[in-house]
Amino acid sequence: MTDAVDKDRCQVEVEAERDWRQEVPAVVEALVQSCRSGECFDHVGPEPIPSREAAVELVQGAGRLIFPGYFHRVRLDELNLPYYLGQEAMEFYGRLAEQLTHAIRHECLRYHRDCTRCGDRGQREALQFMRELPRLRVLLATDVRAAHSGDPAAKSYDEIIFCYPGLFAIMVYRVAHQLHRQGIPLIPRIMAEYAHGKTGIDIHPGAQIGESFFIDHGTGVVIGETTRIGTRVRLYQGVTLGALSLPPEAVESLRDRKRHPTIEDDVIIYSGATILGGETVIGARSTIGGNVWLTESVPPDTRVFLKKPELVIKGTVR
Repeated sequence: MTDAVDKDRCQVEVEAERDWRQEVPAVVEALVQSCRSGECFDHVGPEPIPSREAAVELVQGAGRLIFPGYFHRVRLDELNLPYYLGQEAMEFYGRLAEQLTHAIRHECLRYHRDCTRCGDRGQREALQFMRELPRLRVLLATDVRAAHSGDPAAKSYDEIIFCYPGLFAIMVYRVAHQLHRQGIPLIPRIMAEYAHGKTGIDIHPGAQIGESFFIDHGTGVVIGETTRIGTRVRLYQGVTLGALSLPPEAVESLRDRKRHPTIEDDVIIYSGATILGGETVIGARSTIGGNVWLTESVPPDTRVFLKKPELVIKGTVR
């Protein structure tokens, strides 16, 4: 008797499910109409747009070329190094050229620009980026050494390359910044936001950062688009190098102006410090203490810190 009742109930549920499913096409039609209305955002057209997943793969591929032997499972030695790098480089070049072409074409069509032979330009820009890889390797080597010399907890260079979120964020920034310099749309920001999501460190690819850069711990660091950072600069977690808040009507007029601070050589900025404004300059060899809020420049060789707060310590009442 129980089996018969369960069977009847199952039939009722199947019929009910069929009734609900019949409503889905109406939802699809509403979604299609919203795409045609022009009020929402979508990309419906014959030309592919850059792929976020492919951009992440490019970051990983660049890491294997910049730090050979660290981010793959194949053992490298002097005999197979040329073969390995050749294989990696050719595969990376093909993927990079494809995504750069998609990004350039998408930008061209979106702004109704004259044809710039997107495919040819994508190949050319991909090759230009590849030519910069030896320079990026040398630049990132200075960042690794800066982390080792600036952090007593770092036991080896290997530990820094494998484990430090600051170095990973800087590596992705340097890759994205090179593409940004080449005028590639969208892909540099995708790369930067990937690193942001993984590390909590937000570095805009348009920022200009010198060699031997070290971010210790790193969570919560924000470096804005027009920030300029000199050599041998060290930041701790929670540092913001940002822009002053703007009224909505002023945003467009300031898009191409310097809005973020300049940090000169050999500056140390401790955790929680906030430095804002395009005219703000932190002079060379200065130290900015934790939780400081700055919207004005300080000269070289300056220490800026908050007055020690008064602590109140009370014993437990029994």
